[in-house]
Amino acid sequence: MDKPVQVFNKKLLQFVEHIGLLVIAIATVIAMTGEIITMLEARQVTLADLLLLFLYLEIFAMVGAYYESGRMQVRFPLYIGIVALARYLVLDIKAMEDWRLLAVSGSVLLLTLSVLVVRYGHVRFPYLGGDTTLKRTDIP
Repeated sequence: MDKPVQVFNKKLLQFVEHIGLLVIAIATVIAMTGEIITMLEARQVTLADLLLLFLYLEIFAMVGAYYESGRMQVRFPLYIGIVALARYLVLDIKAMEDWRLLAVSGSVLLLTLSVLVVRYGHVRFPYLGGDTTLKRTDIP
């Protein structure tokens, strides 16, 4: 049985967690709106703009998944990192030195391999306890 102090602390942490997620979602909406306004003013959409919008969507997906499952999935930050590095490559490829191009490309490769390892781990070694965990049949 939890003590009253532990119950209070859990509730307080959950409240702060929800406030933080709300702040992240609102800030993402503001940033996304600003980017859309910039595209409308420029009257053009570039690949870098689209990749930035994908970053914002990944942040929304991460917040949504956290609300759904109650835990942070490791893959979402990895996806965000991959898209961010791809955007960086698209924006600066002409001015980038060869070694930097190789380093960023290698980073994308490492993040991609990390996603594969995490996915393999989820399929091969599923969590089998509690209500909030995945069963082998829950993994697509």
